Amino acid sequence: MAHFNTNYPAGSKFHSDPFGDDGLDGIIQDDTTTFATTTSGIPALDPSASSRDTGHTEAQSLIFNYRRTKSPLQGVPSRQPTPSLSERSAPVFGDLSVPYKDEDTYSTRPSSFVGQSDDRLVHNAADMGRSDSYQDLEYAEPSDENSKLAADRTSPFQKAIGMNTGKYPMDQRIEDKRRGIGRQKYPLVVWALTIIMIGVFINELVVNTRAQGTPVSFKPVVNPMLGPSESALINLGARFPPCMKVVQGLPITTQMACLNDTANPPDQLCSIEDVCGFGGFHGGEPNQWFRFITAIFLHAGFIHIILNMLAQLTISAQIEREMGSAGFFITYFAAGIFGNVLGGNFSLVGAPSIGASGAIFGTVAVTWVDLFAHWKYQYRPGKKLAIMTVELLFGIALGYIPYVDNFAHLGGLCMGLLVGTTLYPVISPTKRHKLIMWAFRLAAIPLAIILFAVLIRNFYTSDPYAACSGCRYLSCIPTASNNHCQGTGFSNTTTGGSSI
Repeated sequence: MAHFNTNYPAGSKFHSDPFGDDGLDGIIQDDTTTFATTTSGIPALDPSASSRDTGHTEAQSLIFNYRRTKSPLQGVPSRQPTPSLSERSAPVFGDLSVPYKDEDTYSTRPSSFVGQSDDRLVHNAADMGRSDSYQDLEYAEPSDENSKLAADRTSPFQKAIGMNTGKYPMDQRIEDKRRGIGRQKYPLVVWALTIIMIGVFINELVVNTRAQGTPVSFKPVVNPMLGPSESALINLGARFPPCMKVVQGLPITTQMACLNDTANPPDQLCSIEDVCGFGGFHGGEPNQWFRFITAIFLHAGFIHIILNMLAQLTISAQIEREMGSAGFFITYFAAGIFGNVLGGNFSLVGAPSIGASGAIFGTVAVTWVDLFAHWKYQYRPGKKLAIMTVELLFGIALGYIPYVDNFAHLGGLCMGLLVGTTLYPVISPTKRHKLIMWAFRLAAIPLAIILFAVLIRNFYTSDPYAACSGCRYLSCIPTASNNHCQGTGFSNTTTGGSSI
């Protein structure tokens, strides 16, 4: 209900500006009228056109004409015209002391507008004409229907593994990068690998329990990682060159401790072929090449698997979210396998090696690609570089601890850099940045292939050490106890000395 204020002296300029802040007290305060005059943008009508309403001031005629105007909002039904003066049951302009009855209530509005405040309607009206696909053209990808259709056509499976083919604005990609949002929400491959590795480790404990009576090897020596014996790990698929090729000084007839041996020196002896398992060599040469892969899933003990799974569920999981499952899967296994290939070439051939450390180091290498490729989008990149450098040096230093294969770490790091450079989704705001990234990618792809081919070929030679006689010192500190990193590293007087 609206009222007129009649407490104004005669001859005042009360109606001179009916739309000003000072004049609203004397005008019919109808919410819909206020909305129409402040947001519609309809030009004022010619005063002469309303001269037929004789006896009314110009302001009153304007108000009457505006109340008869249709709603400018698209999609909203036209409002019913206001009854003429003669049809009103109460005087409107003649007797200002009589309250005005608003007959054009909100009941005439569509149901979707009922109960909404005029502030909401004014906001919606102000947003009309704006495009939801606004982009900063300096950074954005072209906005067209094809990119939207490509995103719509992406299957749920493609979205889950980070293969969404749709594009979205560059500024949004930059913001997502700063917030740590990647191609997908869940690290599905990391979760699957973690479950598989835990299951494999449980099987390791079962095998050792059947052989020695306890899940953890305490005799003849204690496994420092609190896990199965060395012979059990070899039997389950550790990277052990004598099971994969002919090794000088370690023929397949060499005797070593059986899985059930608990004496030191061992009193239960088996041939290398028996310990290697998987059906033996079928009367031929050792050829269990698959140990480059199976070794990734094995762990030396509780300490080993806990440390690796913590790193995998944090660092590796975030890399998968950013890369997508497909790219992460390739990077993870390329790094893990290459780490085992490099270790097979230059580590002591008589010491078995296991663990996902090489693959995890490969995912760590991807964080370096991210740091340098997105330097200006990182928060305090200089500090982040310093922290990552210390972490990397610490990880490499761990490789010199006995029973740890540093070549698996270094090999995984190297291959992770090459594959990560190729597959990691890099934001290139300029053509120059994009050209630089493509130059690195075109160089990384053939280099990775060449490294794989050369080192696998070198592994199957009679003496891989000849290719780099000093490389063994990258994973071994020469002392009298290890014969100054010479020889094969094989000994059948103790067990539990596998590398990780």
